[in-house]
Amino acid sequence: MKFINTLAIISLVAIGSATAKFEKKSVTYGPHGAPMCKGCTVTGTGGDLSLWGWENNTACEIDTDACNKGKSSGSTNTVTYGPHGAPMCKGCTITGTGGDFSLWGWEDNTACEIDTDACNIDLESILEEDNSSSSSSSSSSSSSSSSSSSSTSNYVPEKVKRHGRTTRYWDCCKPSCSWPGKANVSNVVNTCSRKGSILRNIYERNGCEGGDAFMCTDQQPWAINDNLSYGFAAAHISGKSESDWCCACYKFTFTNTAIAGKQMIVQVTNTGGDLGENHFDVQIPGGGLGLFDGCSTQFGVNAASWGARYGGLMSEDGCKNLPTALQPGCHWRFGWFKNVDNPEMDFEEVECPAEIVAKTGCRRL
Repeated sequence: MKFINTLAIISLVAIGSATAKFEKKSVTYGPHGAPMCKGCTVTGTGGDLSLWGWENNTACEIDTDACNKGKSSGSTNTVTYGPHGAPMCKGCTITGTGGDFSLWGWEDNTACEIDTDACNIDLESILEEDNSSSSSSSSSSSSSSSSSSSSTSNYVPEKVKRHGRTTRYWDCCKPSCSWPGKANVSNVVNTCSRKGSILRNIYERNGCEGGDAFMCTDQQPWAINDNLSYGFAAAHISGKSESDWCCACYKFTFTNTAIAGKQMIVQVTNTGGDLGENHFDVQIPGGGLGLFDGCSTQFGVNAASWGARYGGLMSEDGCKNLPTALQPGCHWRFGWFKNVDNPEMDFEEVECPAEIVAKTGCRRL
């Protein structure tokens, strides 16, 4: 039940010949049928690594050739694009690392790639420092995650309690927060190939749209103790947007059903276009495909056999029909979670436990 993060190309109304004679400005159209941008400001990426902007209230395609040469109309600044298709940073401040050892920054409210040569950066020492910080974990299993943050960060969670509701899903699609530029984070949410390895190309096309980027199988729930679990979810929070919730963590205190009083900390990795206000869709293998099915492609099976489209498996016995890597999360649902349906909860933002960040590679800055 997810929002699939591929930029929608806005259809343009054809201009009739009677109107066209009054138009004095020529419009150049790109290979996707959309107008070419006059500037070089990137606001999104396509699944085919095309770059997109937003001008005059409509989507436009970036002319990478013109922008690389600094000849785009309306702009006097040269924009250089790196090997991943993202703009190169003007500065040298590192905010995250890619799975292929690339270094990333955050400028003009979007992700950019660090020019290690120009910045004279010792890549080996940077990566060693990053790996050291991301692998640290707290021994505490208390319901408060304030003591288990993965590393020092200036980010301060919003301590506001709200009431919400939960549902469940597992569609195997690339999470929305796996695309760069969504929020000020250390790195995008990890995605995995069909074989289960973490992808180096953060621009790899969504597996639900013919690409090779899928939800990683370790982004499933697990119990810390009888009263606390960790996991991941898609979300829609009233008054907020992806820039607020991508890679943020929230602590649930369930208020009804057989798990009332239990707590769960989830990291938001996805956005639910079909979710209501203060609604979290918890990622549970076998919990129902929802709107999209990337599982059939990822695992080479007929995932429609994994229970109802919405709701998923009806009994724990069905967990044995899932791929081995997904079975622990399925059993969690019928064990710790007591197979309850759509429990309500009170929730508040908390610091992300190191154990969660270690699975997604993403933390807020």
